[in-house]
Amino acid sequence: MVLVVSPHVTIRAIRLFGDPVLRSKADEVREFDKSLRQLVDDMTETMLEAPGQGLAAPQIGVPLRVFTYHVDEIGVGHVINPVLELSTESEVDIEGCLSIPGLTFDVQRPISAKLKGQNAEGEALEIEASELLARVFQHEVDHLDGVLYLQRLTKELRKEAMSQIRQAEWFGMPDTFTAGITSSEPKPKDSSDSVSPKAAELA
Repeated sequence: MVLVVSPHVTIRAIRLFGDPVLRSKADEVREFDKSLRQLVDDMTETMLEAPGQGLAAPQIGVPLRVFTYHVDEIGVGHVINPVLELSTESEVDIEGCLSIPGLTFDVQRPISAKLKGQNAEGEALEIEASELLARVFQHEVDHLDGVLYLQRLTKELRKEAMSQIRQAEWFGMPDTFTAGITSSEPKPKDSSDSVSPKAAELA
């Protein structure tokens, strides 16, 4: 199900845990055209409506290396074909994910990152990120590699996460929810595709 919010922007259905697309590596973008710009616009609106701090293209069923992000101090942005260089220093913080609504867990990740990629026009980007922004970037690039944040948990937390997923209201329901639309599938609370106020969305 999709929701057309204007003649030019569509809110897309977000794939939930269990959908095979979330475990597949996304393809590099090679064509920087109108359809790519439309994808970025739709993803941005979907992320903001959910709401989330990040959204990767596979989460709406598109297997391309594209993600959007929204961090209050930074604003809204997007990255095409991202590549990350990570710091050796790490920290533990809370993450949630639009594809696993309502759940959050502690995840250890590098505290800073340098991101290189392109924008929707094909222009080069380079961003130095730390703390929350770095965490969002890592969470979203994981999505593009078919990695869910559950795979970053300790063994004990992963077991607890799977238990909570099986008890979730949305578990076993259709594999999508649409941001901003009331349905039998609960809308995620404050996840990110990335994050809670301090952490990043999980996949």
